[in-house]
Parts: sequence; structure tokens; C-alpha cells
Amino acid sequence: MLHHIELYVSDLRETVDFWDWLLKELGYETFQKWDSGRSWIMNGTYIVFVQAEERFLDVAYHRCRVGLNHLAFHALSRKHVDQLTEKLREKGVNILYSDRHPFAGGKGYYAVFFEDPDRIKVEIVAPD
Repeated sequence: MLHHIELYVSDLRETVDFWDWLLKELGYETFQKWDSGRSWIMNGTYIVFVQAEERFLDVAYHRCRVGLNHLAFHALSRKHVDQLTEKLREKGVNILYSDRHPFAGGKGYYAVFFEDPDRIKVEIVAPD
């Protein structure tokens, strides 16, 4: 089982605003808070966001470079994917692959794909 994931971000405040509501919608609870970071936990696995130091902000994140491509989370159902998609749209979040949504992952694969404030791709997928 995965213990935790830690991601450095360009703007912690913006990241917390984006991820707090979403992770809580997915069943995570606030876990840790400190000046340069926040974390949320579910079933012993937690996700951490830490403010990157100014000296490391010169190169922006891009999922096609070596490193993390995307984060994928379980939704409770297709209805849950639809509800989260609507909330994302209300918040002005760009839905990726909108021309194929919610089947952008392939036939029978029901998910929403979008980007966080640092353009990290996020996927929320319904159970089969």
C-alpha cells in the first residue's frame, strides 16, 4: 500500500484552495498543516503539497518531462464523476479532452481529466 505522495508546488495558497475541497469530496481529511505545506489523509495514505523554494521556481512543471505524469483517484460512482465535473466547471477548471468526456480513457472507462494550478493532470475515475 502506498504510504504518501509529496509534491512541490509553485503557490501553496492557490494549491490549497484548489485541492482542499476536491480531496474532501474524495473522502480525504486534513492531516497536517505548517507554514510551507499541507497534507490530507485517507486510510493511512496521505498526499502532501509543499511550497517550492523561490530558487527552484524558474522551470515550470510539465507532465511530459521526466517525473510525475498525473494523479488518478477513485470516484464512488459515475454520478460522483458527474457531480465533481460540474463543480470543476463551476470553479472555472479546464476539463481536458472535453470532446471525449467522460470516455476519454477509452470505451467503458468513465472519468474526468483536468489540471491543478501547476498543470499537474488529475484524473477521477468511476468504478467499473
